[in-house]
Formats: sequence, structure tokens, C-alpha cells
Amino acid sequence: QVQLVESGGGLVQAGGSLRLSCIASGRIFSINAMGWYRQAPGKQRELVADITSGETTNYEDSVKGRFTISRDNAKNTVTLQMNSLKPEDTAVYYCNVRGTTTWGKSFSLWGQGTQVTVSS
Repeated sequence: QVQLVESGGGLVQAGGSLRLSCIASGRIFSINAMGWYRQAPGKQRELVADITSGETTNYEDSVKGRFTISRDNAKNTVTLQMNSLKPEDTAVYYCNVRGTTTWGKSFSLWGQGTQVTVSS
């Protein structure tokens, strides 16, 4: 089994910062891409940022220059540093991890979600 645990999130004023972390644990052989998605009320879930095993990053246009995604392969952790937050960043944020288990099965798991609320 593989589990994801998210932490971080909360309420912050516009212009503030938050840091989200997601730790993967269990029978993991390797992790490929790790990413963060968000879903605002009434909207579809969208990619915020992701990072490959080679640490190539990709960002949604509205967060470029404000958010930074990073990973620690030794700890199977992905982090999203969010600066200069805007009210439109308000959403539930989910981490997603894709990899292979020790018994050779591919997996794609979602975290439980963490609320980020940015007040104006």
C-alpha cells in the first residue's frame, strides 16, 4: 500500500504566503511525477504545478513567479511554496503522486486535500 499525507494550508490575507507539503509512504519502488492541483467551488480541478523525477517543473500560468514546487526524493516529499497569494487562489489543494510499487504496479494517488483560503 502507498499513502499520501498532506499538510499546510489555512487562512491568509492577500499578499501572504503558505507552504503545502505532501509525503508519500509505503511500498514505493520509485516516484515519477509529483504535483499539486486545486479545485475551487463550482470549478473543475486544475493543475497548479508539477515536477518530474528529473526535477523539470511546470506551472499554471496564473501562479508563475509566485509559486514554487520542489521535491525531496530521499523523503518522498513534494512541497509547494505559495507567495503573493491572491483571493483567486482560494481552493482545496490536492497533491498527486505517480510511481511504481515494490511489486511493480503503477500507481497514481491523490492526497486528502487541504483548504487554502485567501482573504482580500
